[in-house]
Amino acid sequence: MVNFSGSLLLKSAHLTTKQQYQSVIDASLTTAFATVRAAGKNMNKGGSVVLVSSAAAMAGFANHEVITAAKAGIIGLTLSAAATYASCNIRFNAVAPGLTQTPLTLSLTSNDAARKYSEEMRALGRLGEPKDVARTIVFLLDPANDWITGQIWAVDGGLSHIRPKMRL
Repeated sequence: MVNFSGSLLLKSAHLTTKQQYQSVIDASLTTAFATVRAAGKNMNKGGSVVLVSSAAAMAGFANHEVITAAKAGIIGLTLSAAATYASCNIRFNAVAPGLTQTPLTLSLTSNDAARKYSEEMRALGRLGEPKDVARTIVFLLDPANDWITGQIWAVDGGLSHIRPKMRL
């Protein structure tokens, strides 16, 4: 089972309305919690659940307060669910993608200056593609990998954990 739900709101906290905040929380964290509830109720023979967080939840980025709140909540939810449901043989993991080229991120990825800046922040020098994230999710869902639970996989070109050397 996988939960891909989310939204994109880049705005500082003091400019974010309560309605905007709640909308982002509902789209990301509330749907992830519903996925965990459904798995706990219905995956009687065990299995694998992957939730989608964000690299922004593991590194501080300006104007990401509400997204980070929701996606960091998914990290905590993943860890707690992994502990709760391990005895039921249900594995919980999360992927934390960096900026990935999707229709949701088109407003960022189609701007040449923003795109170049984002690419330079990543050690691997490029933005993510949906297939990068999908391959990790497929790996985590594979029953052959049944000894992996409670892990957060950064799929972000190195963004959340390393700082690249300057490209000259």
